[in-house]
Amino acid sequence: MEIDEVKYSHIPVMLNEAINGLNIKEDGIYVDCTLGGGGHSSEILRRLKNGMLICFDQDDYAISRGSQVLTNIGSNWKAIRSNFSNVKEELEKLGISHVDGILYDLGVSSFQFDIKERGFSYNQEADLDMRMDTNQYLKAYDIVNFYGLEELKTIFYTYGEEKYSANIAKKIVKEREKKAIQTTTELAEIIKSAIPAFARRTGGHPAKKVFQALRIAVNDELHALEKSLNDSLTLLNKGGRIVVISFQSLEDRIVKQTFKSVTEVKIPKGVPIRDSEIKHEYKLVTNKALVASKEEVSANNRAHSAKLRIIEKL
Repeated sequence: MEIDEVKYSHIPVMLNEAINGLNIKEDGIYVDCTLGGGGHSSEILRRLKNGMLICFDQDDYAISRGSQVLTNIGSNWKAIRSNFSNVKEELEKLGISHVDGILYDLGVSSFQFDIKERGFSYNQEADLDMRMDTNQYLKAYDIVNFYGLEELKTIFYTYGEEKYSANIAKKIVKEREKKAIQTTTELAEIIKSAIPAFARRTGGHPAKKVFQALRIAVNDELHALEKSLNDSLTLLNKGGRIVVISFQSLEDRIVKQTFKSVTEVKIPKGVPIRDSEIKHEYKLVTNKALVASKEEVSANNRAHSAKLRIIEKL
């Protein structure tokens, strides 16, 4: 797919909180699992002298743009074109078994929305795509036009938490019997027509939740996140940290539950064990998720739903 070069403003979300949360050592090894536009990566790299930064992204455009940014800062970095679910395997190929910090900035990058041909936005007409890895086969088009009614309902409800999942799925199935649903704007109009008028008056764009659900399904985002987080925990050196910035409740729930599973020890009722006798392998640096400041949200609306959590290896 040919994509025209576009200008876009990339503003990394919760930059200071993320960088401070990593507690960067100048000779450490750090991983940015989501290179994107290179905003967070560039700040990590600036703080490294003898250290190394490894960046992951499955998006060719992100690798290109992020690499341009990092090249202007230093040379002690490497970009790997791969889904972050492969973080452990890819680091092993480099002979790296432990690192000092790992950062995740989840969700869709600014340019993925800005480049209309990518098909992520319901506000710009484009073919239904939504692939972060443009080499993979499955597109949003395939799900919308070929998945069964029950599958669509499950995707919209589970990944989009869409109240009107059944109505929308039925409408899609009915419309695609007439002709294939080709574009983002076609789909957005179908979704809009399936939602009662009173419900469309609040809660933002009526297609928002379904588009989120399709994007998650196309890219298998939640399963990839769960696998990657569990692998990343095993990669940390003592004192190493994982920082995760999420933008919707499904992601944050996985992060919260994964961190909770390795920081809480369930003691059977009645067993006389003091907390001081329990050996914890990890600790939560943030007991509650951090959120962006009012000033940041005012300057960058994308930050309004951001939640940041940090865990450390003891």
